[in-house]
Amino acid sequence: MARIPDAFIDDLLARSDIVEVVGSRVPLKRQGKEYAARCPFHDERSASFTVSPTKQFYHCFGCGAHGTAISFLMNYDRLEFLDAVDELAKRAGMEVPRSENPRSAQQQDDSRELYSALDAATKFFQKNLEGSEKARSYLDGRGVDEENRARFQIGYAPDGYSGLRDALGKDERRMKLLDRAGLFSKNDRGHVYDKFRDRVMFPIFDRRGRVIAFGGRVFEKDDGPKYLNSPETALFHKGRELYGLWQVRQANQKIERLIVVEGYMDVVSLFQFGVTQAVATLGTATTPDHAELLFRNAPDVFFCFDGDAAGRRAGWKALESVLPRMKDGRQAFFLFLPDDEDPDSIVRKEGAEAFDERLKQATPLSQFFFDELTREINLGTLDGKARLAERAKPMLAQIPDGAFGDLMKQQLAQLTGLGGNAQAGRPQMPQRAAPRTIQPAAKRSLVRGAIAVLLQQPSLALTLGGKHHFQGLRLPGVELLLELLGLVEQRPDISTGALLEHFDGREEQASLHTLAAQTLAGDEAMWTVELHDAVGQLEKQLLFQRIDDLNAKQRQQGLDDTDKYEMRELLKARANLRL
Repeated sequence: MARIPDAFIDDLLARSDIVEVVGSRVPLKRQGKEYAARCPFHDERSASFTVSPTKQFYHCFGCGAHGTAISFLMNYDRLEFLDAVDELAKRAGMEVPRSENPRSAQQQDDSRELYSALDAATKFFQKNLEGSEKARSYLDGRGVDEENRARFQIGYAPDGYSGLRDALGKDERRMKLLDRAGLFSKNDRGHVYDKFRDRVMFPIFDRRGRVIAFGGRVFEKDDGPKYLNSPETALFHKGRELYGLWQVRQANQKIERLIVVEGYMDVVSLFQFGVTQAVATLGTATTPDHAELLFRNAPDVFFCFDGDAAGRRAGWKALESVLPRMKDGRQAFFLFLPDDEDPDSIVRKEGAEAFDERLKQATPLSQFFFDELTREINLGTLDGKARLAERAKPMLAQIPDGAFGDLMKQQLAQLTGLGGNAQAGRPQMPQRAAPRTIQPAAKRSLVRGAIAVLLQQPSLALTLGGKHHFQGLRLPGVELLLELLGLVEQRPDISTGALLEHFDGREEQASLHTLAAQTLAGDEAMWTVELHDAVGQLEKQLLFQRIDDLNAKQRQQGLDDTDKYEMRELLKARANLRL
């Protein structure tokens, strides 16, 4: 889908009151010009979560969560970006511009028709479950009660090649629609027949609770593949979806953990026994998209696999996907079950409390990582230690900066004795204490001060009248400051929140949010003077930098006539500064 224009996002955020959006979900108390609450994103006793109506953004001084009305909905309601924009637009009575391409309206209509076809198929399968003694007996035998059958909208695909086709494929158009929804198969002679036959049907829901595909389970293990999934379609990409996530969201106001299992019945059985945080990958290994989706919904993720070689391989694949997403505050664990057991059978035999106990004993990612890498390595030899370092270092380099990555590198240094380099051996906190975008400390305050003023009140950039001439100054943070000035000049009504939204996903975002969350001393007049002074100082520094560059060039290779003319003008300008 095409990108939504920046101007629309600005307008949407300007028309959306973040206090109202947050306040409808979290109890807020007024504190001066801002509102405060206990943070909804981490456990705390004091109220360190603030919402600013003037800046139109929120910030938690405890866990660092921050953002606009859009990111609040994404994190609190666990919506995708486009869904959060839709939700806000609906509240503001605005129409979201999807694309200037006329095909997009057609694509939306096509999607609506596909959702309708899948919804009709879900109802067809549910109705057939009511009429099938065999299917109902199977679910009774697995202990799935009526409440959970309804929660997961479980159904039954009747035996025979044309049950669904006869019921719903009334004309050519509907046949094509059902085919595009992944509900038909075709043989070598071109004959179309129902894809799912004589199977218990598990609808797969998207993040908005719409059916996008199905998983069908056989009654007996020798009746072909145990699970048959819908093929990839315009709506369904199995590497990006998790079975049961919609139900987990409905059952838990705050999701503390997610438990990743392999089968749909595992998810349903765990729910049946009160473990309402289980999801399943859809017949595929854990992908990076899955990992991102898991951590967006919960800070702790438990991967629950069989204890055999295939289960450990699945565990390692999951580790490879989550490792680059292990920001501080996130945790991953691995639970390997005894032979011939799965979560469904374990929770039946032992109950929910015993299953919880197993989860508490799960192997942390750090231990699983080093256990697996050292499984066939002799750490008593130098060769073994070198091999471990060679295998581990590229993987550890993928971990985001932070305490977890530092500790993993320290652990590698202890195991191998290679503690000499800065990466593995010594703590790196002093290097990261200052935001990377606004350094070094000696010259930081000037650029940082100008950025802080702009974040306090972006419209002050307009008082410069577009006159700021320090492009090319080699000083950390200068490019960022120029970008901020340019953004406000292009979009004069931009709010602090909308300005920060522009940097979503970029490394500068965290330091900008920290600056924006600070209360700046003074008033608008003082901030204006500070901004103009800072720009003036930066222009002077550029002049001195250029003189130094030309002096260096003169020493190395001499100056041509153009350089000499520029040097005379620069020296005149410098003399005027000193008068």
